[in-house]
Amino acid sequence: MLLFLGFFTACSDNASDMDDIPYMGESKSFALMSRADASVSGMAVFEENADGSTTVTLDLNGTTSGMLPAHIHFNSAAEGGDIAVSLNPVDGATGMSVTMVSALDDGMPITYAQLLAFDGYINVHQSMDNLATLMAQGDIGINELTETSITYDLGSRDVEGISGSLVLTRRVSGATLAEIRLEGTPDGGMHPGHIHMNSAAEGGDIAFTFNAVDGTSGMSQTHIEALNSGAPISYEELLAFDGYVNIHLSADDLGTLVAQGDIGRNDLTGESKAYALDTRDRPGVQGTATFFERVSGNSLLVVQLEGTPADGMHPGHVHMDNAVTGGGIALTLETVVGATGRSETDVETLDDGTPVSYMQWLDFDGYINIHESADNLGSLIAQGDIGQNELTGQRMIYPLVSVSDPTIFGTATFRERVNAETLVEVALQGTQDGDSHPSHIHMGSVDQAPGTILISLGAVSGATGMLQTNVTMLDDQTPISYEQMVVLDAYLNVHLSAEDLATLVAQGDVGINAQ
Repeated sequence: MLLFLGFFTACSDNASDMDDIPYMGESKSFALMSRADASVSGMAVFEENADGSTTVTLDLNGTTSGMLPAHIHFNSAAEGGDIAVSLNPVDGATGMSVTMVSALDDGMPITYAQLLAFDGYINVHQSMDNLATLMAQGDIGINELTETSITYDLGSRDVEGISGSLVLTRRVSGATLAEIRLEGTPDGGMHPGHIHMNSAAEGGDIAFTFNAVDGTSGMSQTHIEALNSGAPISYEELLAFDGYVNIHLSADDLGTLVAQGDIGRNDLTGESKAYALDTRDRPGVQGTATFFERVSGNSLLVVQLEGTPADGMHPGHVHMDNAVTGGGIALTLETVVGATGRSETDVETLDDGTPVSYMQWLDFDGYINIHESADNLGSLIAQGDIGQNELTGQRMIYPLVSVSDPTIFGTATFRERVNAETLVEVALQGTQDGDSHPSHIHMGSVDQAPGTILISLGAVSGATGMLQTNVTMLDDQTPISYEQMVVLDAYLNVHLSAEDLATLVAQGDVGINAQ
């Protein structure tokens, strides 16, 4: 084989005959990836010679004929650079090229060890007449790609159907190759891209500029070793960077985003928790509030509603305590846009500056209000308990039968919260607008009435027939859990009014007395 290759071997400057320089056994292989022709790829093998020079062998699969020029260039393939070393052309019939290298084309000596640390890449071209068409290409030396990489999602934004990913791959040098891969981009388009400071929900200035994404291929490759400011940044530092990526429609329309995604410490871990936001004053509006965990331990809070008016702008807040009890504002959310029903808020601290992590949100004593507008905060379009106030799904429903008015009847429902407290809901039919009906849970059963009041629930609204009360203790301050509520020896009374407690409009056994 060596004799055969000898016929196709030429020497660069200062190299002697190949047969006079035995190999020492040290070698290094670099991948040569397909470019214009997907069937052409291979390897570049660097072998150390006894005098410190290097035998560079290119071995390609998929070539058929002709002579394919090949060169080692300065810089990485993503950056591009001038020719450093001219290699012997690849024989298309065999896919082989062998060159002995002891110096750069400008005469600068270079050893095997220096070539392994060289800041360069290899290009294999289609022909001398068509150097612009690359058949294979690969980074070498310090630009070689390691097996360490991370992929970030780039989701659709203003142009439907365009999405993809950003792949960051660590180089031997510690620098990074950034590959943007999009689907759905229009042929001929050129889409500028940037890394911005902060998360996408917050927004921020440009920190780094990518090579534009080619709409025809949906691809872009960019070498990263420093930010636009000149500050060095390694692969490991990028993974901890407080940033996000924007891909724009064009250089003339940077305001239109085709794809976007958080990166670094803002990347989402895949952990999330969704809470229901129920209809309140505007029928048909409902949705969810979802907390997504970031790598940093902070949260992205996404509110997604259905039924919001297209021209609406709906402020939102996380409040302290549960929705029934009510409480002050803990966190101000980004406004929900009626046209999309969506808002995204980056959450690291409460409004008072108190840090709050994703895990702390799961146990937070709070609820969310979404309002009609900034001018009408008193009208709620959606609301839901979160954290420890979330309902577990466990419940007991008790019938409330008519007493003084045969048209009034309904149910009392005990619902368990995550914190073991109880949401008591009374729902009656037949009540009249303007009336208010005090309600209590009494000791004993209906058959044993009257019994001592255990829990004062508040009043049922005649307009809605509804009452909601959060129960954590008896009237004597004795704590009581949901599990204890459903085994109470008790019954529930709904009275005609505060002035006429003796007249009952509905009544029913609860706890162990229920049928």
